[in-house]
Amino acid sequence: MLSEKEINNLQELEYVIFCIENIAEKLKKKADQIYVELTEKSNILNDYIVPEYEMLHTQGKEYIVNDIIEVMKERGVEG
Repeated sequence: MLSEKEINNLQELEYVIFCIENIAEKLKKKADQIYVELTEKSNILNDYIVPEYEMLHTQGKEYIVNDIIEVMKERGVEG
């Protein structure tokens, strides 16, 4: 597991919002439900999405969304 990291700037915040909205769209769920799954139910937000920002944000939308959904499945999050 990666070390936990908090959002430090506007670019990371925009990236996190982009991830949440696009995962919600793909899974046909509400964004607030995905946020809960990525924070309260798993902490994927602060121990995967934010720490991997530098690598992930350079990829395409489909890759990013599928990668995070795969992490959600691996960690037993509904998704």
